[in-house]
Amino acid sequence: MKRTILLSALLLSQFGTSQLLKTNGQKIINDKGENIQLKGLGLGGWMLQEGYMLKTADFAGPQYKIKEKIASLIGEDGMNEFYKAYWKNGITKQDIDFLAKSGFNSVRLPMHYNLYTLPIEKEPVKGQNTWLEEGFKMTDDLLKWCAANKMYLILDMHALPGGQGNDANISDNDKSKPSLWESEENQKKTVALWKKLAERYKDEPWIGGYDLINEPNINFTGKNPNGTDEMSNAPLWKLQKEITDAIRQADKKHIIIIEGNGWGNNYNGLTPLWDDNMVFSFHKYWNNNDDATLKSILDLREKHNIPIWLGETGENSNVWFTELIQLMNKHNIGYAFWPMKKIDNTAGITSVKITPEYQKLLDYWKNGGEKPSKEFAEKALMKIADNYKFNNVEIKTDVVDAMFRQVTDASTKPFKNHQAPGRVFAAAYDLGRMGSAYMDKDFVNLWVSDPNKRSEWNAGHQMRNDGVDIYPCNDKITNQYYVGKTETGEWMQYTINSKSDMTSTFDIRYAAEKDSKIRIEDASGKQSAVVSLPSTGGNERWQTASAKGITLKKGENKIRIVFENDGVNLNYFEIK
Repeated sequence: MKRTILLSALLLSQFGTSQLLKTNGQKIINDKGENIQLKGLGLGGWMLQEGYMLKTADFAGPQYKIKEKIASLIGEDGMNEFYKAYWKNGITKQDIDFLAKSGFNSVRLPMHYNLYTLPIEKEPVKGQNTWLEEGFKMTDDLLKWCAANKMYLILDMHALPGGQGNDANISDNDKSKPSLWESEENQKKTVALWKKLAERYKDEPWIGGYDLINEPNINFTGKNPNGTDEMSNAPLWKLQKEITDAIRQADKKHIIIIEGNGWGNNYNGLTPLWDDNMVFSFHKYWNNNDDATLKSILDLREKHNIPIWLGETGENSNVWFTELIQLMNKHNIGYAFWPMKKIDNTAGITSVKITPEYQKLLDYWKNGGEKPSKEFAEKALMKIADNYKFNNVEIKTDVVDAMFRQVTDASTKPFKNHQAPGRVFAAAYDLGRMGSAYMDKDFVNLWVSDPNKRSEWNAGHQMRNDGVDIYPCNDKITNQYYVGKTETGEWMQYTINSKSDMTSTFDIRYAAEKDSKIRIEDASGKQSAVVSLPSTGGNERWQTASAKGITLKKGENKIRIVFENDGVNLNYFEIK
């Protein structure tokens, strides 16, 4: 009797303080009955690489092709050493600590099955499963880091045995081999792997749920190769039910997350639900942030009275991120942004720095020419792996600000501590919403909702993720960037601190093909000066023009640079 009471107390303590998740009608709740909105980030690129993350998309999209390119330069052993370093550095406790500090409460782990078990064609005994420790250890470590931060870890099977669809990049699908849907062996291995994971993590309270099949995209009977017009989806529902049954043999507690066809959104033909602790996942990219885009998934939530979760989203502008989260908050929908790290990233919370040596490898792989030596390639690749360490990535403060503070706060914050007198670089405008910190006419990509609205927003793809177009700068004095592609009526705001009241001169460093004008005003619209900018004879031929008599008060000043016509490139302004 005492042993039973002790065990019950232990279980109550374990889960009573752990916030184990479950569903309750259309909500996800913890063990205290509190509503939990998952605010997450997907660790895309860690266990599973897509070519665009490593800048190899033009010639190697799926991971197996990336590996082939690497092995062609440094051999199979060298390639394996690179991946060991890449995995070790890609996600660490520092990364998870940073996510928690930023405000995220969950992590979605996109898993590659081949880190947990062998492909069917490599199994020593046909039909049996060899288990690999690498993937389980990576998952164990990640769970430990998440638990230490009281963050939920959602396991997402991102690359399934054989590949779950025709989009090869997202599932590392080698189409010369049987797919998940063509091979009963691949399906059995998938079910067995999920059962193994459930057995391992069944008593882990910080596991948030099991996301069974990421973005299935397959035409079982329809014409669209990615399953967007599929009407029955019978094999998809059948396999997800089989996976659920296997999980429930070991784990009765954790949430089951299912995804529709057509990259997660096609729920046609859905059979009666087979579990009472289930969530529908959907994915959302490049479309409007309004109720209309959510109608089908909201209707599904209402019809079946179970929660919905935006399991993957991102790859857009800061404006889109802020508006999306506001929409998710309105409807009590959790979300997970994508991805954590990629090379030369502006639309994410971190960016991995490219090197000239790695660029040389990319150029060779794409264009041919003189083959880099093995020694050169090894050093270049190991340096890139080193750049994935948290201490070596660039934190994108503008993206973090857009995902959290700007959702409820329309005020602006300084991007940098600008002092007068002093130099203010154009790209270092304030942090804040469009209309508060800046104004730009191309600020979002909505091509899924409207093919005519395919915009790069930041056309220069540099430094920041707002609509302001930032390019690499070749001027003699530079912070490496200039603001370009400016249009009439666009502006940027800068917070400038002055130690005293002063009447100043602004020396404006600019380039323009035609005679132009800018206006200097404060945040209320009060004009300080209109500055004529004679043509410099080219978009990157830099000159300086001066505006005198601009008053600054002691303390904080918010100054706006307004473009009165198109085509001015702005490097910096010097306050004297």
